[in-house]
Amino acid sequence: MSAIHHIAIAVHNLDAALAFYRDALGLGMTERREVPEEGVEIAFLPAGEGEIELLQPLSEGGGVARFLEKRGEGLHHICLQVDDIEAAMERLRSAGARLLSEEPRVGTSGTRYVFVHPKSAHGVLLELYEVAE
Repeated sequence: MSAIHHIAIAVHNLDAALAFYRDALGLGMTERREVPEEGVEIAFLPAGEGEIELLQPLSEGGGVARFLEKRGEGLHHICLQVDDIEAAMERLRSAGARLLSEEPRVGTSGTRYVFVHPKSAHGVLLELYEVAE
């Protein structure tokens, strides 16, 4: 694990959240886009060495929508950047951790990622992120 890549916050309304994080706090926004394969619209705001990722569900049936319904707005996951996602996954499996997929998923930018079940990480959903070169 080389760094915290981002901290994701689930929100009901991305524009309202941006009014706080971007406008009131003064954080710049580097990206806003839909991620249909994850069922969310996201906005990234740099904060120090990492970023804050705001997540708004695209529909009522997705994982972030269920999270919001059950827990309300707030911390959704912490993303840790790794140099070698397969090695990180194997290390976690060897330690008994439960991963939410057997293979890394590939994002639109070529970034590979996998989620670690919150029960394996003391109640926190973790994402491992290998940035494409």
